[in-house]
Amino acid sequence: MINQILELLVDTLIELYTMVILLRLLMQLARADFYNPISQFVVKATDPLLKPLRRFIPGLWGIDFPSLVLAFLVQTLGLALLLAIKGMVLSNPAVYLVYGLFGVFNIALKLAFFAILIVIVVSWVAPQSYNPAVSLLRQVTEPIMAPFRKIIPPMGGLDFSPMLAMFVIHILRTIVLPGVAQALGA
Repeated sequence: MINQILELLVDTLIELYTMVILLRLLMQLARADFYNPISQFVVKATDPLLKPLRRFIPGLWGIDFPSLVLAFLVQTLGLALLLAIKGMVLSNPAVYLVYGLFGVFNIALKLAFFAILIVIVVSWVAPQSYNPAVSLLRQVTEPIMAPFRKIIPPMGGLDFSPMLAMFVIHILRTIVLPGVAQALGA
């Protein structure tokens, strides 16, 4: 029972920290306001581990590769730690790397899904909200939503593109990602 609690705690902390790292990456890609209090928290929470990586890994084409590498390392080491808590060890070390990569993709898709969902709910409840968290989520989801708005433009004041975006994200998380993992034998 204590092992189960420890597994749950470790798994939750790993996933939350990976989300914070990926949120920083999304903030940089979306050119979000870094003076936002939530943005400042994200930067302060990720800087201690990102600064050493930045010395060795450059960012290219506007993509923060150190953040991607850190998210991958957190997922891979987290998997190894969770398996160690369970008393298991995988014989092939490459499997850790594959699961780490798929963990990053899964969490990125989950983050995008829930960010869009929160923006939708806030648009119904408090459409003119200037809350720092809502403002940041709108900035981060806008680049995700833009391609879907080209497919389904707003009609009569209603924007159905978030539903399409969430549907595509759901398909990627539940069908495509597991299918690719299974094809790779992971």
